[in-house]
Amino acid sequence: MKILLKPSLILFLLLCFKLTQAQTFKVNGTIVDQSKKQALEYASVALIHLPDSNAVGNQVTNQQGFYEFKNVKPGQYLIKAIMMGYEKQASALFEVKDSDHKVPTISLQGKTQSLKEIAVVSKMPVIDQKADRTIVNVEQMNTTGDNALEVLSRAPGIKLDKDDNLILKGKKGITVMIDGKMSYMSGGELTTYLKSLPGSVLSKIELISNPPSSFDAAGTGGFINIKLKRNRMQGINGNANLGGGYGRYEKVYGGTNLNYNIGKISSYVRFNAGRYNSFNRLTLNRQIGDEQFNQVNFWHPITRSLNYSAGADYFMNDKHTIGVMFKGFNSPDETDVTSNSPNYNAQGVKAGSVAMHNPQSNKSGNHALNLNYRFKIDTLGKELGFDADYVFYQNDKNEDFTNTYFDANDQLKGPPVYLRNLGSGDISIYALKLDYIHPITKKMKLEAGWKSSWVSASSDVRFDSLKTAGWMNDPKRTNRFLYNENINAGYVSLEQSFKKLELKVGFRVEQTLGDGFSSGTSTNIERKYWKLFPTVAASFKASENNQLTASYRKSINRPSYRSLNPFAFYSDPYTALQGNPLLQASYADNYEFNYNYNNYRILTVSYAVTNGSESEVIYQNNETKESISRPENLNRETSFYMATGNPFDVVKWWNNNTELYTQYNKTSSPLQGSGYNASQWNWGISTDNNITLPKDVVFNVYAYYQSPSVSGLYHNLESYGVNVGVKKTFWKKNATIALKLNDVFATGMFRARLNYNNINTYWQNEWENRKISLNLTYKFGNMKIKTARNRRTGTGEEEGRVGGN
Repeated sequence: MKILLKPSLILFLLLCFKLTQAQTFKVNGTIVDQSKKQALEYASVALIHLPDSNAVGNQVTNQQGFYEFKNVKPGQYLIKAIMMGYEKQASALFEVKDSDHKVPTISLQGKTQSLKEIAVVSKMPVIDQKADRTIVNVEQMNTTGDNALEVLSRAPGIKLDKDDNLILKGKKGITVMIDGKMSYMSGGELTTYLKSLPGSVLSKIELISNPPSSFDAAGTGGFINIKLKRNRMQGINGNANLGGGYGRYEKVYGGTNLNYNIGKISSYVRFNAGRYNSFNRLTLNRQIGDEQFNQVNFWHPITRSLNYSAGADYFMNDKHTIGVMFKGFNSPDETDVTSNSPNYNAQGVKAGSVAMHNPQSNKSGNHALNLNYRFKIDTLGKELGFDADYVFYQNDKNEDFTNTYFDANDQLKGPPVYLRNLGSGDISIYALKLDYIHPITKKMKLEAGWKSSWVSASSDVRFDSLKTAGWMNDPKRTNRFLYNENINAGYVSLEQSFKKLELKVGFRVEQTLGDGFSSGTSTNIERKYWKLFPTVAASFKASENNQLTASYRKSINRPSYRSLNPFAFYSDPYTALQGNPLLQASYADNYEFNYNYNNYRILTVSYAVTNGSESEVIYQNNETKESISRPENLNRETSFYMATGNPFDVVKWWNNNTELYTQYNKTSSPLQGSGYNASQWNWGISTDNNITLPKDVVFNVYAYYQSPSVSGLYHNLESYGVNVGVKKTFWKKNATIALKLNDVFATGMFRARLNYNNINTYWQNEWENRKISLNLTYKFGNMKIKTARNRRTGTGEEEGRVGGN
């Protein structure tokens, strides 16, 4: 890493020095109130370059109403000024030649409309369909009592699988970002984080099926960017929330979001904490030869979670901006796990049973640091960006197992078996990223960049069993796994605008170097390969109201670090999870087409072919009755998805957002020595209705239905549910109180069947979906607008593979 870091930083600094040598000047002036003739503080001022009308700089006036733009190149410009409560105003055109330029004083005239009149004019839609992404405005939804995962599950095209993993438009392998930065989590860790994050702190969700080549090639299903609430107004402002709920058990949560924006500094601090008492019940009915095994596992976790983040941008001038961000997540839990597994012979007579008790004390969390720099090279749009990231993830387990065996008459068969485990897992991620934007002409733009990341992952599992002589190490269940990986990537893309057509083509090349070792199985792992990933996107505006978009992207889904570990982890006497050192990355070709009329989504069509897709394959031993699940590469998965729907006002007081989709999934692959083929058409519908009542009261009804479907080796059964809620705003619309009943009929669960070779299993996973929740949110502080940046860090794909550890 040090070998690459030093020349990279030298090259970066030399480039910055070279680019700042061009002759530049200053442009300054003053903004005043037209009637009072007083200086206006916090007015937003933009320097506009002509004739292309690009905003080459933004400033906020000081106490004297003064603004100044530095490093302005010769050319023609004008100044635009805006401030809440005033009419917009622009200066006369002026030219910067060979000296600094002072703009004549600009006077802003106060608006006559009241805030009440202004508020009625504009209403943000729940769903906003853009050319390259779908935006869900979460603040327009009733999210009372919901966690972030539950809010995500209501977004268009999103479903959850049996383990609460996200599926977007029928495709797995989703990469999740938080505020434009990679989450560094996937699998169970990502699920835990999203469940601990209250839905009330979410601002927007961006669904990006085929991102451009500047994004990591990882994520065969696309990207989801979750934007948390951040007030970008001048001064000190923020919001606070407090809520609680009850289903089978109680839960309480709260948090605050503080923002300080003044002059050249934009900063924020967020804290969210909660205590969640919940449950998860897994029912498995397995046919093993002539015998029937019925298993019920019950998890009862009590989790105390804390999410925190802080960040700041310093606008040195209109060209240079530096930023820092720190975030973390801690989620210790005390979990009581019980399992009861009775088995029956061919005549249906009970033959025996096994009971397990597994108390756990777990600690999981991560923290991340991002340093970034942005350099606006000139007024034509040239820009250079640099990011440095560090992420550390840790997971510790302390658990005991007591396995008790009974005969057909429920009498003990010998003494119980006692086990204990002290396990830990650590992952460190470092990344450097450089991005460059170069407008070639007014309608043509070139982008290029480079990224390198280094990952070090380790896990240590240490099982002991209680013998006559005391606790003894169990070597068959003890293992240490180490894995190191380096990924280097470069990309280039070209964007061209025509009269009605916008076209963007990009290429990304990635090199993967990895090696690992498992002590428990003495297995070595080695990965060395290069891959090319092209992207193409086009947007055609046939007329004022008719827009068509199409895109293609080749992507990769690398195995999580845990899934490469060949060691078997037993969750109960009959069930184990095992990694696969032979597991390879999967590759997908993703195509998407959208047709919008007057910003209304008429049709979305998505088609994807995944080669070598990763799926959990169960190996069942009919003699010992054990089932070991291990990830394997399937030959080919095909997904076709078609949907329509958009929010609209049925009448003035009733807003409806209904989505209707149909989907075809097919899986075909050699499997355990024979062929496997499964395919099925399915369909689904969801409807979200907001009914506005007098006195600022809004009533909400949400319902969904999903027909039976195929996902990998699972044949999913139908699912459906209904939520109802009501909310009221008060205290000059700064406070909101909301009440919600989730999953009214307690139908929210995952049900599926697996049927291949000697596997014949029914799977039912239930959570504490039905619950009633009450939430209070309060906004406070100054409301004078100041813009801020949205940054994307360089450790996205690496973070997305942590959760499997």
